[in-house]
Amino acid sequence: MLLPHLFRTEYRNIVGVLCYLFGIEHVEVAEDIVSDTFLSATEHWGMNGVPENPVAWLYTVAKNKTKNHLKRNSLFEKKLAAEIRYTAETFEEIEIDLSTKNIADSQLAMIFAVCNPAISAESQISLALNLLCGFGVQEIADAFLTNKTVVYKRLERAKQKLKEANIRIEQPTLSEINSRLETVLTTLYLLFSEGYYSQSQNTTLRKDLCAEAMRLTSLLLDNPTTNTPAANALLSLMCFHSSRFDARLDESGEIVLYEDQDETRWNQELIVLGKDFLIKASTGSEVSKYHLEAGIAFWHTQKEDTQHKWESILQLYNNLLILEYSPIAALNRTFAVSKSRGKEQAITEAEKLQLTDNHFYFSLLGHLYSGLDNERALQHFESALALAATDSEKSLIRRNMERVSAPPI
Repeated sequence: MLLPHLFRTEYRNIVGVLCYLFGIEHVEVAEDIVSDTFLSATEHWGMNGVPENPVAWLYTVAKNKTKNHLKRNSLFEKKLAAEIRYTAETFEEIEIDLSTKNIADSQLAMIFAVCNPAISAESQISLALNLLCGFGVQEIADAFLTNKTVVYKRLERAKQKLKEANIRIEQPTLSEINSRLETVLTTLYLLFSEGYYSQSQNTTLRKDLCAEAMRLTSLLLDNPTTNTPAANALLSLMCFHSSRFDARLDESGEIVLYEDQDETRWNQELIVLGKDFLIKASTGSEVSKYHLEAGIAFWHTQKEDTQHKWESILQLYNNLLILEYSPIAALNRTFAVSKSRGKEQAITEAEKLQLTDNHFYFSLLGHLYSGLDNERALQHFESALALAATDSEKSLIRRNMERVSAPPI
């Protein structure tokens, strides 16, 4: 299992450094060199065993393959030599810098290159998974619940658009950070959400998506120019959500509602980290949506069902909707209304939303009507069941219907 693990962790590092050196227009060359490096590892290690320092072995082979490519390829000789970042009289002198610092610098530069408005948000996430996280086409297809052909075409179109826009892979300037950081944070937020709210049944894949989003966000915090309050708030939000990851599914893979979750399965270390990042995010006067969502997520790591807790969540939702309205946020807010102000008021506010193409809308109404009008509750659950996309969601809705239908004890 060592080689697949190294492919995930080192593929992205070497590709990032080579793209940093060559430019986005030669991304396929970088990918070919790295793929060839791992092919050599498969062959060599299979016959001779794993070397004492496998990462160093990969880096050495990647450097040699890069220099060989530079020497024999006429395109690089004519077009790239004059533009290459590191000045050298001969290709042998070109430094392929795979130091920890340069890997981090290249990853940060790649984040800003990939998270470019020239391509769609969906393509940004796919490219981030591929180039920054080392995910293969099949893994990305599984994450998006689509097929390899769709993902392959999406990646190729995105790379072509970045080439046509002449996007440079370089350390972002202060002005670029000010103008582009919001797009970067949005992409990382969506990448995390793709894992946390994924409809995929592959729990390992979902966790990997979340872990990669957190790793890339951490890179922003490691650099003084991108270590902003909003970036800290985003990582705080990710920590709080991830802390309850294992409690969201039972042993058979069924969804567990928040109020039924086993608190002992919450990761307290991640909760502490989330608090630390939220404190760091409180510097300055900026309040982003990530601050407010992190605050909501923090209160969900406090299991006690108090009026103060739900009133605090409700006020955070109110501010979030003022800052950036979202129908789903408005729907989630109505649950807080039910806990703080009662089900009747929550029903009134929920029905105003009319999100009739969303199974969460009908599931929430089914929950709110339970105990008040069980017949209407069942009708809403039936509507939710018809719209639900996954087996686990359908199973949860059926369990809720059984609860409502069960005779009182």
